[in-house]
Amino acid sequence: MDFSFNDFVDNINGLNVTFCNSVFRLVLSMMLGMMVGAERKRKGQIAGIRTFALISMGACLAMLLSIYVPQEYLGLKNGDPGRIAAQVITGIGFLGGGAMIQMKGSVRGLTTAAGIWLTAIIGMAVGVGMYICALAATILCLLVLVAFEWYEKLTNVGQESKVINVRINDIVEDMQPYTRLFDEMGVHVSNFYVQYDYEEKYTEISFIVLVRMHYNLLPVLDKMRSLSPTKSITLSNQIEI
Repeated sequence: MDFSFNDFVDNINGLNVTFCNSVFRLVLSMMLGMMVGAERKRKGQIAGIRTFALISMGACLAMLLSIYVPQEYLGLKNGDPGRIAAQVITGIGFLGGGAMIQMKGSVRGLTTAAGIWLTAIIGMAVGVGMYICALAATILCLLVLVAFEWYEKLTNVGQESKVINVRINDIVEDMQPYTRLFDEMGVHVSNFYVQYDYEEKYTEISFIVLVRMHYNLLPVLDKMRSLSPTKSITLSNQIEI
């Protein structure tokens, strides 16, 4: 039996769910999910190639089932893709929420969660045969994640919150030397917390600062050390007070 390329194209674009177009859509959704997952893995995220590939394939399979079941059991040629699609969009939020929890509320976790949600929608688009749209969405997603990140680094746009924790072998009640130093170095102090230990004679200060993206705080930390008899200084992205 002859099976030409035109027959293959007609099959994968057909409204009816068949073995041929189902396998093609699953493979395509897997490849598109892997493309987004590779970028996230490059950034050191927990969710990587395998996770995004499975999410995209799962969403695609859900759409195929949504079309196939009414088509085979109810005689509806076009099916009712809206039923399962709504549940996929809702359910994928749990995976996105899990990514943010793993990151302890970090902004990086939020970006990965948005990528998970978009990848699921891309898989659903492949499932209904919107191949060009799904490919375009994947390319645009990678453009946002890669090209815009490069632009942010180049122009130093955006700000991020950091925590500077200082332990001083003395009771420090005057914070002005530190605030003046931050002003001179272009660092904005949004808040600070102080803990005194009068028995051990030490002060622990946690400065919540706002700086430009990719700002080098090491020179600031070095100058802070000379303001008081400093025992230790720590810099972190998370507020752990």
